[in-house]
Amino acid sequence: MTDWEFLSLEEGRQRRCQSTLHHFLTLMKQSQDSLNSAPYFDEYGETVHSYKIINWFYKDKVTTLDVHVGNFTPRAVDGQQLHVDDQAITWKHMGKVPVSRCSERCLPGSRKKPRETIHTCCYDCVPCSEGEISNITDSDNCMKCPSDEWPNEKRDRCHPKIIEFISYQNDTIASVFSFLSLIGCLVTTLIFGIFIIYRDTPIVKANNRNLSYLLLVSIILSFLSVFLFLGRPDNITCRLRETTFGILFSVAVSSLLAKTIMVCVAFKSTKPGSSWRKYLGVRLPYTIVLLGSSIQAVICVLWLSISPPFQDLDTQSYQGKIIIRCNEGSVIGFYSVLGYLGLLAAVSFLLAFMVRTLPDSFNEAKYITFSMLLFCSVWIAMIPAFLSTKGKYTVAVEIFAVLASSAGLLACVFFPKCYIILFRSEMNTKTALLNRNMK
Repeated sequence: MTDWEFLSLEEGRQRRCQSTLHHFLTLMKQSQDSLNSAPYFDEYGETVHSYKIINWFYKDKVTTLDVHVGNFTPRAVDGQQLHVDDQAITWKHMGKVPVSRCSERCLPGSRKKPRETIHTCCYDCVPCSEGEISNITDSDNCMKCPSDEWPNEKRDRCHPKIIEFISYQNDTIASVFSFLSLIGCLVTTLIFGIFIIYRDTPIVKANNRNLSYLLLVSIILSFLSVFLFLGRPDNITCRLRETTFGILFSVAVSSLLAKTIMVCVAFKSTKPGSSWRKYLGVRLPYTIVLLGSSIQAVICVLWLSISPPFQDLDTQSYQGKIIIRCNEGSVIGFYSVLGYLGLLAAVSFLLAFMVRTLPDSFNEAKYITFSMLLFCSVWIAMIPAFLSTKGKYTVAVEIFAVLASSAGLLACVFFPKCYIILFRSEMNTKTALLNRNMK
């Protein structure tokens, strides 16, 4: 016999017993003895006499006590027929009122989970899942919060998610990056001023001082581009931040490539009757810089035309937070910009490495080699870090790469020259450079 068949059989037996009991109760009549009148029921099966409600309980294992705790008056006004004094009742289990339930009520923040029994009133209370709430007692299901809201700790109410980005107002990261950017900008400007003051000295003239000026300006703007990454992003800043650093660094690396090529051309042109002398003018380095940066500009224009970066609300990376970030739009466009920078840097590194030992009045190739090695290392390390971080720390990785690569270019290329200009002025003469070249 199955459980359901057994349950149906038991219910049938109970109904038959109730019907039989009701039949005999209706046959009860009032006794003629007024001193010992027995209760009876009328034709509707309802009692006629009033009666007391007695609470029977064991005082100890043998003695029983009965306490009058209420009355029932059938002929009283509806709602006043039953009167029970709850305080007078003595309950068996620790004095607590028994509950006619097999499960406790599920408070808000939880839902009912049916047990594997035949009784539908029996269930367990389980907390709502992440992102869901219930705001009523004995809720059958939890409901999801809107995408811009998140449950509170009790999971009985939704409240707005925390909006996160690198803010100027209350974010230490923004203060640190702003300080480093300004320091880098001021140091670069100071070096630019030194080069202007000593523009007619041999150490500044070496390897084309105009390219040095262009490189310093691009480094200054690279430091300042950090501020495009700070604050709440919007569509305009998202498009500017990704394309600005790409073009500025392409100008900087193209300038270093042009300097390296000019070292090679200068060495080739020293041979009698060399055809390389016609390339010693200003046209070649400017052409290299213009061509190198123009290709990057074309990549950026295509990127902005096809699928530009835009402001995006990330509601999935962190629970309870909305990350305001820049979506790259076209991933191909973003990695094309980085890939082209890497190509320029690799070509400049290889060429500088090959010509670093060539004799020259002041061969910058060995310093350019170190700068390109540092530049490539920073951006190669940036890619896995960029992909593995989330939220505002992704932007922090980009900012760190911009600051580190800019500082690397400045330190490797210009600090040696500034050292000679400021502290070894005896080396900043044509005679000293020629003697050094002869050695």
